[in-house]
Amino acid sequence: MIDRRILLASIAGLFGGITGLRWLGGAPAQAAEKFEIEKTDAEWRAQLTPAQYQILRQEGTEPPFTSPLLQEHRKGIFACAGCDLPLFSSETKFESGTGWPSFYQPLENAVGKHEDRMLGMLRTEIHCRRCGGHLGHVFDDGPKPTGLRYCMDGLALQFHPAAPSAT
Repeated sequence: MIDRRILLASIAGLFGGITGLRWLGGAPAQAAEKFEIEKTDAEWRAQLTPAQYQILRQEGTEPPFTSPLLQEHRKGIFACAGCDLPLFSSETKFESGTGWPSFYQPLENAVGKHEDRMLGMLRTEIHCRRCGGHLGHVFDDGPKPTGLRYCMDGLALQFHPAAPSAT
């Protein structure tokens, strides 16, 4: 039988390990850079849902296969849910099988990036260049023409369908 001291020490060790991993990852992008749109924490919390806040402002990740944007196949633009900056064209969206909306290329001058060392590995974090909101990560296992996979949190995005073409 596990006694209380062992259980408490295990919980403390787990908490310390998670905190240490976060510390090794450094500060979120929005803490390290200045952006066109800057708001107080209270302003972001008032504007965003709790889940959007956790992703955009605290670099969280939504569970895979939960975003309705996975099934979004219309022509249009995917914009930042924090500031509405256009980020990705639907023409660059592809099915990656990962459970998150994926794109092979952002729009020009739409995103910024920095090294993310959370979870004990090196990844490239992608954020909105205008408000600093965390969007997801980019990996080098995508399709042609770029070979990149921008793996984005759907809650960090909003979709604007293209206007119907006049015929």
